[in-house]
Amino acid sequence: MPAALPADFKAFRIHDDEEGFRADWETQTIDQQSAGDVILEVHYSSVNYKDALAGTNRGKILRRFPLNGGIDVAGVVVETDSERFEVGDAVLMTGSGLSETKDGGYSEYLRVSSEWLVPLPKGLSLLEAMVIGTAGFTAALALYRMETNGQTPEMGPLAVTGATGGVGSLAVDIFTKAGYQVSAITGKTSAFEWLHQLGAAQCIDRHGLYWPETPLASAQFAGALDNVGGDMLNGLTRVIGPWGNIASCGMAASMGLNTTVMPWIIRGISLLGINSAGCAYDLRTQIWDKLATDWRPDHLDTIHTKTIRPAELKEAFETLISGTNQGRVVVDLRPHTDTPLPKENAS
Repeated sequence: MPAALPADFKAFRIHDDEEGFRADWETQTIDQQSAGDVILEVHYSSVNYKDALAGTNRGKILRRFPLNGGIDVAGVVVETDSERFEVGDAVLMTGSGLSETKDGGYSEYLRVSSEWLVPLPKGLSLLEAMVIGTAGFTAALALYRMETNGQTPEMGPLAVTGATGGVGSLAVDIFTKAGYQVSAITGKTSAFEWLHQLGAAQCIDRHGLYWPETPLASAQFAGALDNVGGDMLNGLTRVIGPWGNIASCGMAASMGLNTTVMPWIIRGISLLGINSAGCAYDLRTQIWDKLATDWRPDHLDTIHTKTIRPAELKEAFETLISGTNQGRVVVDLRPHTDTPLPKENAS
């Protein structure tokens, strides 16, 4: 059973007021947090690009201040007024307003609404759920939307851009598990062997990638998951085969898109927007069940490159923003524990 809720605890609090922007670990009580009917003893969170932007004031992620950072959380129920959950239940929550409109997962204890709380699926540990986190959920939601729109492995390979990042690396693993050949696109040629280990059939150096200038070119892929935006997404529209899908979930390079209507009306391809943070609850639970069964990534231990302690969070933000991160970083928030961290000193 989890420990009783303490009088106060540590949380990574983000402020932006008359004193300026500041973000750091501070002591708070549960009454200082957003309203909710369930209180969690937090075990793990993760480090996502949105977390790094929010925690360094490089992006307007939070819609009100102050809030605790962290768009992912996994833990155990310590108090509940919800009929859906009992004390001791293992649960998770990704997106759903965490660190946008309500306090997020970088906290030893967290009060949340049961409306968005997902029971931990059988087949996943709390740690594994946070290795997957928003990144893996986004990749799986993209595949769900692509297949709902007619994508099949028989149509040909899927491209994944930004393949060494959290979403990209989990997409390589999940798409391969689902029966697709995956072409991983990245600027990190040193990671090619790692991507092949995750299941990539082909690795492509984005620095040497050439997109033809014509509105349509020879089809190279049957579909794609794009984390980059801008010129990369524009180029992909020209080389996707008939009736293929591009799932757009990121803008690491640019939020712009300069293209023509030719791919849509000549080849019938579709551009699908992936909003994992606002995904409806019924679909959310369905996707998590898939992630614990048919689409469970086979290489979570490889994708999980590091676990950090709270004091290392700011450094992890800078690594992610600099583009030197690879795979997934988990934050261990378990209170009162001296247990060695998994992947504590991994590179």
